[in-house]
Amino acid sequence: MAKKNSRVSETPATQFLRRAGVAFTEHVYDYVEHGGTAESARQLGVDEHAVVKTLVMQDENARPLIVLMHGDRQVSTKNLARAIGVKSVEPCAPEVAERHSGYQVGGTSPFATKKAMPVYIEQTVLALPGIYINGGRRGFLVGVAPMALIKLLGARSVRCANQPESAPPGPSRSSR
Repeated sequence: MAKKNSRVSETPATQFLRRAGVAFTEHVYDYVEHGGTAESARQLGVDEHAVVKTLVMQDENARPLIVLMHGDRQVSTKNLARAIGVKSVEPCAPEVAERHSGYQVGGTSPFATKKAMPVYIEQTVLALPGIYINGGRRGFLVGVAPMALIKLLGARSVRCANQPESAPPGPSRSSR
C-alpha cells in the first residue's frame, strides 16, 4: 500500500528540481526489492507506461550514459547504440551505476547525478501528459512534465524501446 506520508526529506534530485523552478509532485510507496515499475505503478494506482525508469548504461569504451524508458518496456541496446552512434551499449554493473549516479540502484534519479552523463529518452515518453520518475530514493517517485527532461537534462530523444510482448500480431520480420 502507498504510504500515508506523501512527503519525504529532500534528495539531491528534489533540491535540483526546486532550484530549477520545476513544478513536481511527490509520490511515496513501499519499496519492494525486485518489484520494479510494476510494483510502484500498482501501489500508486498509475499506468506503468507512465512510470519512467532511469537506467545507467555504458558504451563499448565504458563511458556512462543514462537511458529513460517506459516502465513497461525494455531497451533495445542495439537500437540505442545505432541511435547514438556507438558500437555497443550495455547496462552498468550495479556498483558502477551507483558510483556514476551517486544514487542507490532502485532509487536512481536522472536529476543531480554525481557524474555528468549524456541522457537519452525514449521518444514516446515525450508524448505522455505527465510521467513518474525516481526522485532519488527507493520508494519515491516525482511526477513531472516529460518535456522538463529535455529542458533540464538536455535529454536527447531516441527510439530504442523493444516492442511489448503483448503487441498485436502483425507480419513477422521474415515476411517483410
